[in-house]
Amino acid sequence: MFAFILRRLAQAVIVMVSVALIAFMLFQYVGDPVVFLLGQDATAEQIRELRADLGLDQAFFVQFWHFLTNAVQGEFGLSLRQGAKVSRLIAERFPATLELALVAAVLALAVGIPMGVYAALKRGTFMSQVFMTVSLLGVSLPTFLIGILLILVFAVNLGWFPSFGRGDVVQLGWWSTGLLTAKGWLHITLPAITLAIFQLTLIMRLVRAEMLEVLRTDYIKFARARGLTDRAVHFGHALKNTLVPVMTITGLQLGGLIAFAIITETVFQWPGMGLLFIQAVTFADIPVMAAYLCLIALIFVVINLIVDLLYFAVDPRLRVEKSGGH
Repeated sequence: MFAFILRRLAQAVIVMVSVALIAFMLFQYVGDPVVFLLGQDATAEQIRELRADLGLDQAFFVQFWHFLTNAVQGEFGLSLRQGAKVSRLIAERFPATLELALVAAVLALAVGIPMGVYAALKRGTFMSQVFMTVSLLGVSLPTFLIGILLILVFAVNLGWFPSFGRGDVVQLGWWSTGLLTAKGWLHITLPAITLAIFQLTLIMRLVRAEMLEVLRTDYIKFARARGLTDRAVHFGHALKNTLVPVMTITGLQLGGLIAFAIITETVFQWPGMGLLFIQAVTFADIPVMAAYLCLIALIFVVINLIVDLLYFAVDPRLRVEKSGGH
């Protein structure tokens, strides 16, 4: 187990260094930060002095080492658009994005797993066909279109939910949350549904396919031969083994929810990291783009590590293989 963790940590370090190198290349080859900071009218002397102050006159690997050490400390310099520290901007926006992703993930799991189980156990029924049709629509429709349709129906026509913003938030130290206020829940409902629909349909179809596969295995036939009830067979044996691959997909999808909330945050003007990244791309704000890239990579690496450890703990076959398989 310890060797397994060390191997995964070593892989994680390699991935993060590679991502840091890609992020650093943004500074080198996408625009000139000195020009952004001083403007087009700067003199050659001013440009030379600022380059020396920022360390841009040093060798490539020296600059990369400074970038890497600063990134480990969470420092990515100043935003070229706002003139504020990038770490502070990320810290202000991260709670909103994480909150939206977690609510969407819980919604996708709470609805997707029961729908998938029902569609597998009640194959051919009317409701099963309805679920499969809905899942096909959820996979096919683009996220921005789903968000616009939800705004049109529930915000404009019915007026049940607000169409933009985060609503009232409560400060818990440096962390801000809207889940402790009624308006916060109203504001997060439509964005969370929009973000969850694709993940929900994916989980539903995966659970259905895995459940059907597990129900055809020999140990399920043996469980039925022992006289176990359908409830015990379906939920005590089949569903438990079905959720092993689902756990892996769900972990990766949580990282995807955080990384790809950009469209949802833009449609609903949700003040999270995705909206910050879109604004950074528009203004070529390289430090913010680099920080976003490194943070998303770190989130994926951490989630992958957690999923690997959970998978290792849940599936006894992996433990046997790691111990030598004798």
